Amino acid sequence: MRGRWQAGLVSVILATAALALPAASSAGSVGLTAAPVGTRAMWLWGDDPAAEVVDWATRKHVSEIFVYVSPSVLTNGDLARLQEMHELAAPLNIRLRALGGDPTWVTNHAAALAWQRAVVSTGLFSGIHADVEPYLSSGWTADLQATQNSYLKLLDKMRLASTLPLEADVPFWFGEYRVGRANLADEVMRRVNAVTVMSYRDTGTGPNSMLAISQDWLARGKAAGKRVRLGAETGPLTDCPHCTFAEEGEARLQEAMTEVDAATRTAAAFAGIAVHHYGAWQTLPD
Repeated sequence: MRGRWQAGLVSVILATAALALPAASSAGSVGLTAAPVGTRAMWLWGDDPAAEVVDWATRKHVSEIFVYVSPSVLTNGDLARLQEMHELAAPLNIRLRALGGDPTWVTNHAAALAWQRAVVSTGLFSGIHADVEPYLSSGWTADLQATQNSYLKLLDKMRLASTLPLEADVPFWFGEYRVGRANLADEVMRRVNAVTVMSYRDTGTGPNSMLAISQDWLARGKAAGKRVRLGAETGPLTDCPHCTFAEEGEARLQEAMTEVDAATRTAAAFAGIAVHHYGAWQTLPD
């Protein structure tokens, strides 16, 4: 997840014709309840040994791992490691979700769908975790509306191309943008089963905290009947030290996540916290 984790951008309202989009879900928050206290996930970007990853996940009470899968997974020799990870994780009720994405997928839908087909063919994953980040593509500044529309069409295609649930990584500030007459955050939410917010702050609650900057997504998730997971960063960010627990360390990370758990007991859409990412989390100071 490489996205913008600092201050939200100034709202942009571009009045254009409304998009012809699928009907929005009317599920609302009926039957939606906050995830059990302590629900955790983590991103895995590297090719770390399966046994080490699953052991760490077990010790940290992680129940979902977003496992990066290369587009060449069927030919690059990595499939055996992923199969081992699945074999180790399944008896422990740890789910693996296929992690992939690139800003170029915003316009190169064929590449995204080819990756998804390869992922599905392995039979190893319980879902698709898309980290596309369209705001990192050149089109975000060159032609914002076209880029947003193309990103939403990509999500439509990915949702229809597989029976696996689709989850997207999103910045907390998507709600500041409009696409046509609609809100961009709402349109993303309509197309996916769940989102994980880049709620990268080094405090759990209070002003400018993980929870504070995620309130917009939690409200939209409740209205749509969709799950919203919050993200915690552990890697060093020299240009945004208040966005990561790299300096605060493991103890403070755990305290902050506990604070978020306690503060979201009545947040129906809350789906727990995902830690970004395994490689950096391992090296946090105590």
